Amino acid sequence: MSNKKKIPNATMKRLPLYYRYFKQEENNGNDRVSSKEISEALDIDSATIRRDFSYFGELGRKGYGYNVGSLLKFFLEHIQGSNVKNVILLGAGNLGSALLNYKFANIHDKMNVVGAFDSNESLVGKKINEIDIFHTDDLEAIIQQENVEVAIMTVPMEAGQESAERLEKAGIKGILNFTPIRLSTGPDVTVHSIDLGVELQALFFQMKNK
Repeated sequence: MSNKKKIPNATMKRLPLYYRYFKQEENNGNDRVSSKEISEALDIDSATIRRDFSYFGELGRKGYGYNVGSLLKFFLEHIQGSNVKNVILLGAGNLGSALLNYKFANIHDKMNVVGAFDSNESLVGKKINEIDIFHTDDLEAIIQQENVEVAIMTVPMEAGQESAERLEKAGIKGILNFTPIRLSTGPDVTVHSIDLGVELQALFFQMKNK
């Protein structure tokens, strides 16, 4: 796109939802869908969907809808690009172990979790969902060896900032942060934080005001 529009963060956050929806439709054998069908499946109003898609040009045709295969390929490229993204997980405790058991291929075809790291000797050397757990002493070496750009961080709160700095120095460009602290990183590192406490409070508020 030569004249790039600035895409709002809210739109960017919905792209993985669209990708997953089109992936499911492909698996179901459907070759086209309407904005109404997308709206009902994702609980996003049709106007928002059309506005989101408009940032990327003409993705559908009036009276025809959206081609599932074309849109699936399009969103795949815009979410990640054509290259495989190598990912590591730092902190293989209760939350980290639960995440390792998740089928990451359901999120993205080209996401490869190359390993998990922990300082707990009782975890080191084990596998969770066929993913090796390494000692944190090996963190930098494996990040560089496997050309890892993304880290999922599930360390204790008090270790959050120090861990983020270590990841940044090792060459990590994106951190999915599950610690309840705001991380301070350089401009070349993108941080997306998920605070489960905040999410629960938001849920309680929505339930109360429904």
